[in-house]
Amino acid sequence: MDMLAEVSGSISTVGYGLAAIGPGVGVGIVIGKTIEGTARQPEMAGALRGNMFLGIALIEALALIGIATPFFLP
Repeated sequence: MDMLAEVSGSISTVGYGLAAIGPGVGVGIVIGKTIEGTARQPEMAGALRGNMFLGIALIEALALIGIATPFFLP
């Protein structure tokens, strides 16, 4: 018997699941590099923390665009 798998439902949910991987990896890299920089130069911890939060906000904007796109595209 030759049977094929059937995909039912909205494929956009799968697309968003895949699109969430990128921001997740990006946030992990940003936080890891901030911790590394703070360990190397503890006196720069405040400036690094501010830049980290700015970077996380920009990365998370990608996830928000990914979740909003299926609502606008048919």
